Amino acid sequence: MTTPPVTIFTDGGCDPNPGLGGWGALIIIGDKKAELSGSELYTTNNRMELTAAIQALNALSEPSKVTLYTDSQYMQRGIEEWMPKWLAKNWRGSSGPVANQDLWKELLAAAKPHQIMWRWVRGHSGNLHNTRVDWLVREARNNVSRKRTAN
Repeated sequence: MTTPPVTIFTDGGCDPNPGLGGWGALIIIGDKKAELSGSELYTTNNRMELTAAIQALNALSEPSKVTLYTDSQYMQRGIEEWMPKWLAKNWRGSSGPVANQDLWKELLAAAKPHQIMWRWVRGHSGNLHNTRVDWLVREARNNVSRKRTAN
């Protein structure tokens, strides 16, 4: 891999949960930054967390060495701890079929070309980049809410 290392911060959320959701991602490559965000009318926090990572990884144009930061223990533990068990059990967890299986499969596909270190960062703890992606999530939700009100 000849590309510079990539740092990604992701976040997702809903208000209420489930409800209007948003996701955000900050991609940092060298001194360049790119922001991505989006929303869904009815979803869950966990689906938005996964969507943020999928969208960020899919935005990379070539295989990269990535450090991906998330404040979602669900995503970080899912990809690092639970995934091997889910795959060994054909997408079954301890209480039945794995929730959000469609997005977990998309995340695996998006991650495949990259070397990724998954890192958990405490949300709302003053981390500048985590604060920024949290703002992107809220702004994406607010934009949908404003559009719905205007119609």
